[in-house]
Amino acid sequence: MQGATMPASTYPGDLHHEGFCPPRKRLKGLCRGSHCIDQRTRSINAPIPSPSFGPKACLKKVPPSQMMQVTDPSSQKLIWTESPLTVLVIKKILDVSVLEPFKQLSKYLIQDKQLIVYVESKVLEEPDLVADKDFDQFRLKMKSFKDGDKLGDRIDFIVCLGGDGTLLYASSLFQEGTVPPVIAFHLGSFGFLTTYEFSQFREAISVLLEGNTPVTLRSRLKCLIFEDENIPSDLDRENFMAIKPIRVPDPPNLRFKWECLNEVVIDRGSSPYLSNLDLYLDDRHITTVQGDGLIISTPTGSTAYAAAAGASMIHPNVPAILITPICPHTLSFRPIVVPAGVELKVTVSPDARHTAWVSLDGKHRQEIHKGWCLRITNSVFPVASVCSVDQIVDWFDSLMACMHWNEREQQKSFRPRERLRKSLPSNSNLEKQAEKNNGTESDKDETH
Repeated sequence: MQGATMPASTYPGDLHHEGFCPPRKRLKGLCRGSHCIDQRTRSINAPIPSPSFGPKACLKKVPPSQMMQVTDPSSQKLIWTESPLTVLVIKKILDVSVLEPFKQLSKYLIQDKQLIVYVESKVLEEPDLVADKDFDQFRLKMKSFKDGDKLGDRIDFIVCLGGDGTLLYASSLFQEGTVPPVIAFHLGSFGFLTTYEFSQFREAISVLLEGNTPVTLRSRLKCLIFEDENIPSDLDRENFMAIKPIRVPDPPNLRFKWECLNEVVIDRGSSPYLSNLDLYLDDRHITTVQGDGLIISTPTGSTAYAAAAGASMIHPNVPAILITPICPHTLSFRPIVVPAGVELKVTVSPDARHTAWVSLDGKHRQEIHKGWCLRITNSVFPVASVCSVDQIVDWFDSLMACMHWNEREQQKSFRPRERLRKSLPSNSNLEKQAEKNNGTESDKDETH
């Protein structure tokens, strides 16, 4: 396995004694040496993330001096094992302001870079795009897909045109395995996750295709909804070393599953009663939530709904899960951060007056009843988001540009005593001014 985030001393079963597994061998799932394993072990800090992203991208091997027990963000750089040939372009549907940038980008990718461009079928059907006959030669060369199509082994990297929602949507398209690297251009309203300006797209795409590009690994949450509390113990046995993981068949009581980038929200829905939710961590009952609901978020999601609910904002490189109550009916229930490797379960309390509702990244709203169970763990398939500068600078730039973090008028300092003395009139000047004023008053008296 490659990458500075995987030191040999931490995960000995995933490395050869001689070093890292060859990228090409690892990507094809052929690494089966005596020191390779098929089943991941859960770490207290975080599950082992997949080091590959799509069929041809993976983390660059770094020298031992950069390997740390804690992930070194500066070492997370993307390389290509083969030249990328396909790109998925995600744009905001029916947004006129994004249409012209989409045309420019598509022409550049098809004509200059000789890439195969995939887009949603809805995009190719947009009236304004169909009406542009000059663009037909490029539109006819594009490949389209529909909701539900499997894209995992067809896409080498992703380009997002829009706001944060486009990146969330891109993540949602890859539910069964690795996610190709994503480069996002800010053409939306908020843009906390979209660090590139569109005016830079030619240079940015060229740098990405050359490789050795810094990326931020944004963890995702794996969410499973069961119709009872009988949860199998082998749910985490994905073979994440392969592009097409060896999947464990879904248990019959599994009602819904999803991997989300921002957060899972459990709330009371339209019920007038308090949510009454039991929260478990590694099968231990932690607390019962009484309030409007609960937010369980990734570090990426900590700057979204969780921030509005009063939680701390966490850098995406921190391996953690954030638990935030929504309007709890107690003054002592504060947001908490737990290790990323734990297993969380949420059930509707037997004493609850009503059911609860679950939404995943703001979509796929599901009702959960008494006796059902929502299981949440950290996914082994993060999103590799291409950095504009690096992992640290990009995050703080977004905090200040989008959140206006800690902006206020600077407090004025005390003026030094010497400068204060110089600015005040001296005693001699005051005496001369007093004599002058007295003389003026005497003249006035004599006149009267």
